[in-house]
Amino acid sequence: MAKSLKNFTSDIRLVGRNPVKINETDLLFKADLTNREQVFEAVKGSSIAYVVIGFEYTTKVWKALWPDFIQNVVDACVEHQVKLVFFDNVYAIGGDNVKHITEESPISPTSEKGEIRAQVDKIVLEAMKNRQLQAIIARAPDFFGPIKEKSMLMNLVYDNLVKGKTAQWLCSSEKIHSMGYTPELAKATALLGNTDSAYNQIWNLPTDKPLTAKEWTKIFAKEMNTNDKVMSLPAWGAKLLGIFVPIMGEIHEMLYQFDRDYYFDSTKFQNAFGYKPISNEQAVKETLKALISK
Repeated sequence: MAKSLKNFTSDIRLVGRNPVKINETDLLFKADLTNREQVFEAVKGSSIAYVVIGFEYTTKVWKALWPDFIQNVVDACVEHQVKLVFFDNVYAIGGDNVKHITEESPISPTSEKGEIRAQVDKIVLEAMKNRQLQAIIARAPDFFGPIKEKSMLMNLVYDNLVKGKTAQWLCSSEKIHSMGYTPELAKATALLGNTDSAYNQIWNLPTDKPLTAKEWTKIFAKEMNTNDKVMSLPAWGAKLLGIFVPIMGEIHEMLYQFDRDYYFDSTKFQNAFGYKPISNEQAVKETLKALISK
């Protein structure tokens, strides 16, 4: 986000427990964002607040922190008349509704994490409706990119291929699954935040066509010059893998996103901005190039 926002302003304040400059002109603001008073101080004096925080990926932590945090952010934005751009996921949309996710898809959680995200979304939407909050909910699908620690695609496909192992996937490697490219998701979020007409709406961020896990693996394998085999893990396998890959232990309740098609439709964004998403093939090339250069 910091890299993308420099195209619009040099007045960027990065907030976190231990913020680090991305651009030379960035201002750093050290804060504990679980503290209401510090959230208010962080927001004060801004024109737009971008929420791109990610709490530890456990239901227990989400339940304890997300609702209070977003309520504090909303209250601070209302009090200081700051616009809000919330970088969101699609966990609030559950069951068969993931087969075609649009901005009109109903809030229909079918998991504990989904219930929490639905609660969070409703706090923002209620303030947009009744408290004169100018806000955007910018939704992203599952994602991948050079920062790979929180990416299913990178954890299960890339990490295995780079070790010479067989790629893995959850439930079925034959179901399509949309994947957003993180640098592009950031670029689009910055563009939305700096477009007045985009406010008080939900937006699906630009994402190329969905592919099956087999197709994703073929793209990575071709670029990495390795085998393109992929093994599908049954539900119990995902739970077992959680012993070695922590994020997998928390994903069990989210398997409805993998045992059926998962299609994230960004047509609204593409039409509004005349925007063509980066191709999946090019995004994989850029990701691998960035990882090699690290």
